[in-house]
Amino acid sequence: MHRGVIMMLSDLSQGQRARILAIEGGKGLRQKLLLRGISEGSVVTVVSNSQGPVLIEINRSTIALGAGMAAKIRVRSLDDR
Repeated sequence: MHRGVIMMLSDLSQGQRARILAIEGGKGLRQKLLLRGISEGSVVTVVSNSQGPVLIEINRSTIALGAGMAAKIRVRSLDDR
């Protein structure tokens, strides 16, 4: 993957960094994510993305997101892979 590629958070691999561009969900989802410090413009690093929840690091905290939630978060890669 190359820097600047736009994809969903659920598509990132372990260790990849990305900036959140959009949250494509309703008000409830946006509120849940905002309470966890996840919002548009935030930079996240994927800790784990295998079977089960997607673990991300954001603001020095590790947060688990269900695959469905992660699939509604559009991101831009910050890595040159």
